[in-house]
Amino acid sequence: MATQAESREPNKMDLAASIEEARMALNLFLNNRFNEAKERMKPWSQESMYHAISYSTVLYLQAVMTFDPADIELAITSIKQSMVVCNRGRRKNSLITSITGIGSKTNYDSYSDMEIHAELCYAECLLQRALLTFVQDENLISFVKGGLKIRACYQTYKECLKIAQNRKNWRCPKDKLHFESGVKVGIGAFNLMISLLPTRILKLLEFVGFSGNKKTGLTVLEAGCSPHPGLRAPLCSIILIAYHTVVSYILGTADGDIDLAEKILRPCLQNYPNGALFLFFAGRVREIKGNIDEAIVKFEESIESQEEWKQFHHLCYWELMWCHSFKCDWLIAMKYAEKLCNESRWSKATYMYQKASFLMMCPDKTPETQQHIEYLYSEVPKLKIRIGGKSLPVEKFAMKKVKRYFSQGNKLVLPALELIYIWNGFSIVGKNEELIVPMLNIVEDTLNEILKNKDSYQYFKDDYCLVLHLKGVCLKFRDQIYQAEQCFKEVIQNEKEIKQDNYLVPWAHMELALLKMQDKEYTEAKVLLDKAKNSYKGYSLESRLHFRIRAANHHIKSLISGDEDTDDSTSEVSRTSVDLGEMNGLIPDLEKENSNTDNSNGAEVKCE
Repeated sequence: MATQAESREPNKMDLAASIEEARMALNLFLNNRFNEAKERMKPWSQESMYHAISYSTVLYLQAVMTFDPADIELAITSIKQSMVVCNRGRRKNSLITSITGIGSKTNYDSYSDMEIHAELCYAECLLQRALLTFVQDENLISFVKGGLKIRACYQTYKECLKIAQNRKNWRCPKDKLHFESGVKVGIGAFNLMISLLPTRILKLLEFVGFSGNKKTGLTVLEAGCSPHPGLRAPLCSIILIAYHTVVSYILGTADGDIDLAEKILRPCLQNYPNGALFLFFAGRVREIKGNIDEAIVKFEESIESQEEWKQFHHLCYWELMWCHSFKCDWLIAMKYAEKLCNESRWSKATYMYQKASFLMMCPDKTPETQQHIEYLYSEVPKLKIRIGGKSLPVEKFAMKKVKRYFSQGNKLVLPALELIYIWNGFSIVGKNEELIVPMLNIVEDTLNEILKNKDSYQYFKDDYCLVLHLKGVCLKFRDQIYQAEQCFKEVIQNEKEIKQDNYLVPWAHMELALLKMQDKEYTEAKVLLDKAKNSYKGYSLESRLHFRIRAANHHIKSLISGDEDTDDSTSEVSRTSVDLGEMNGLIPDLEKENSNTDNSNGAEVKCE
């Protein structure tokens, strides 16, 4: 049977038909039929805005997951074409209209439905183009260009918000739902994304003038996950689940709302039971809860669910690598690092360093194994890359450690546990006694060995403080708060004697601050966070720590005032974020909405 689109005349595609086609393509994509989704959109991608943005979105996702220059170039070409198609449908104002309209209120009811949806799709194109600019070009000018594109994109989303709030005459309730779901994705994601970035990073990326409101971002996205059939509702769900299960662990203090993520994920799995992405998230939820064996099963199910896009396999390999490292299954963890190094185009230097570091943790290493470890570490510098004109911080960290390995006679102290720490893995390990106790035993055995043979350690204080820091982390998750605090204080006291691992001192300040937060000593916690942020510069993984400091400061403010979005950067960065007060009519009663979340295939809204 011919679809609604296929039964129409050539070169004609009305708005309702194009949105329905985009919805079908999204369902194909979320059901692992990636190429079919792409091919369905391609024939109309130069005529219909929804076909254009859907087609370029698939190519965009493929590009950012493969890092293949050919894929990136193809995606950029497609996005540029999509911008042409969308711009063709946007409202064109003459010079006279622009001049006479200054100061007057825009009549959004004079816009056609096609014009307002073109505005929304154009904003989505701008965002994709800006993000690919960061990936493609290796110079600061491209970073500035990317920042300016995102700025223009955000202004376009704000214009779409005004349309959603002020437009009264809609051809059909369904068009309004689809438009509003797009506004929620854009406004919600922007607020959330920008709220996470430290002020220093905002300035670097030319975001001056931006400030994000985390509470608004999360609330708007949650509203977008409602059971109503908005086209972009699944995207709201994906962003929210990703934030609570992944982003908050990498860039924050591991304070994601896992119960909410699980609640949002449940209907997604009902609708897409074999969807690789949602099975991956199911694995993350279990992993974060400390149920590592259950997580491994879900990640393996995600891998087995499809073969079209190996890139999704890489996400699962990454998590399987960590899951097995949490269990101290170093050889299996190494095998997954090896898979990533062979198959993924992301940081091969990082994968190689991980592979060598997991192998270093194996007891009773043979001479052949030692020789192989030496070879692996020697390969790391040859594999480094640059993205956006800059080396990856995790690669810089690996380079320093490799240099250290060779300078001190082919020796590194607990490199895999150090990696688990910098990737915030102890926040997961610490939830399971069966995981944290073996780690603590390894740390204490190593600490005793260092103290017994201190003269054999070229960088004794560095190695000692690293292991002491890791001990403090383990003790923290065993609720031995006083002992943990003493470990971090001793690391700080040794600041002047640490020669290379100077990142340990500011990170120890942050760990102390987190302990003070647990004891509700918020003023002292804030002092420690400010010292970590302002008193130390130029150490490894500095930006990563600044992300976590910002997240911790947000959390302190929420605990003190109940408002997590009181921003300490407002004196430096003028606000252009959207707060909840500006979302009139778009944020329903979430308690009422969420009571129906499990029925996400809600009644279809019909157009007469």
